[in-house]
Amino acid sequence: MAKASSLKEPLHPYYPLEVEIVGYLANEYDVPTLLASFAGGCVLIFAVTLAIVTRLHSGLRGADKATILWFTLCGFIHLFFEGYFALNHQTMGPSQNLFGQMWKEYSLSDSRYLTSDPFVLCMESITAICWGPLSFALIALITTDHPLRHPIQIIVSLGQLYGDVLYYGTALFDHYYKGLTYSRPEAYYFWGYYVAINFIWVVIPCILIYNSITACAKAFKALDKASKTLHANGSAKKSN
Repeated sequence: MAKASSLKEPLHPYYPLEVEIVGYLANEYDVPTLLASFAGGCVLIFAVTLAIVTRLHSGLRGADKATILWFTLCGFIHLFFEGYFALNHQTMGPSQNLFGQMWKEYSLSDSRYLTSDPFVLCMESITAICWGPLSFALIALITTDHPLRHPIQIIVSLGQLYGDVLYYGTALFDHYYKGLTYSRPEAYYFWGYYVAINFIWVVIPCILIYNSITACAKAFKALDKASKTLHANGSAKKSN
């Protein structure tokens, strides 16, 4: 009995179980409500954005429309959702508003979000400050076919990719070299929340980086060809 009573119940469901989460309160919303709210928000963003783009810029190519949808979603997530975390990281444990509870649900796959982890806080702050506004700026650059579209698209996409690689890498380092595991043992938390959701910000940025590099290469090739043609015509006129 003494041995049994000495075993303390975990104060929270996050891993490592001994990690301190200041003021932790269990979520009031259930998981289906939180997931449906997040998915519903994404669908609403897509629907409104597509309606506006179709009405105001009906001549845009399908690929450009898809890219606008992507950066609109990124803008909202980076600036508002991740920005919320950056501003409120010290009070995530007891938070009971919608964003706070969403973060606590996601944190079952990565408890660093509830402990003001320095890397996660710095990464999310940079993401909110830099990639959020630039994602919205890209929408205007794409719709106006601005020459800065592809350079900015490369910068934002590379920033997203770099952040994700470091995000995976720091957790793997802690796991294999320090023996720290931040995700609960259930597979759907690690493979669903942590791996699958974040991997989207690996795949799509890679595609966009490739597309932008290809577009830049074609533009420089065309410019070089035009310059050589102009130079040749100028030389021909001088010889005449």
